[in-house]
Amino acid sequence: MRLQKYLSAAGVCSRRKGEGLIQDGRISVNGVVVSGLGTKVDPDRDLVEVDGNIIHIDQKLVYIALNKPKDYVTSCRQKADKIVVDLLEVAQRVYPVGRLDKDTTGLLILTNDGRLHHKLSHPSFDHEKEYEVTVVKPIADGALQHMAKGLPMMGTKTRPARVKRISARRFRIILQEGKNRQIRRMVRKVGNQVTDLKRVRIANVKLGKLPEGAWRHLTKSELSRLLQLL
Repeated sequence: MRLQKYLSAAGVCSRRKGEGLIQDGRISVNGVVVSGLGTKVDPDRDLVEVDGNIIHIDQKLVYIALNKPKDYVTSCRQKADKIVVDLLEVAQRVYPVGRLDKDTTGLLILTNDGRLHHKLSHPSFDHEKEYEVTVVKPIADGALQHMAKGLPMMGTKTRPARVKRISARRFRIILQEGKNRQIRRMVRKVGNQVTDLKRVRIANVKLGKLPEGAWRHLTKSELSRLLQLL
């Protein structure tokens, strides 16, 4: 994160005042005085001092819901890729729980709680994930029934799912697994193609009206219920 953001998150001063401290040569990073406002630090690795006094950020656990836009990736930074953590303004280093394809939008949970991350990521915990799907051409009831019962895929069969029609070309599907590009593969299996895919729920956490690209902290009730479910 930018050095002035680090100073603000550590409770030293506002970002604007932090810029003044940097320009006055009162800040050092790993023993070297810095003066560039574009200086970035890694909260987990770098040693930051103000007037010779070490400062640090208290690492509290955070739980974030993000509405992922298209063209963002959920993996670590890759050349020329936009990553979801760039959309956040939090002091803690958080990690996405699971993945959404680059072309898929919707709910993504990010946290620095390793226990919750494991339980939400591991398929054995059976939490539900709900998606809204739009396809190229009208989809038949029989195709929706096939997806609900399970389809052969990658040497196995998808687990039964709950499927509900919204319109001729749109439906909702609730999965308890997350194979690679599963919904897109399932739709191709029944002779159609996905044009738009959005995740709207993970377990009890709903996307709601959160704008695309925006984020929020989970509420206390959401987090409490989520931990109970897991």
